[in-house]
Amino acid sequence: MFELLFFIMFVGILFFTGLSMMTVFIALGVTMFVMFLMGMIGFVIKLLPWIIVIAIGVWFYKNYITTTR
Repeated sequence: MFELLFFIMFVGILFFTGLSMMTVFIALGVTMFVMFLMGMIGFVIKLLPWIIVIAIGVWFYKNYITTTR
């Protein structure tokens, strides 16, 4: 699926910028950057349940375990 998105974005960027060696490199860089961001967002969504559990644990520890001064 990511390969298809990569290809569609690459061709779309070349469609708007034209076809030369410089625009191919720019389109490749922009596409790789966008795919990197999409991968990081997917990774955060995949870890979201664990992030919520850790946040609840920290909240519980701060409110009920530690003593106030």
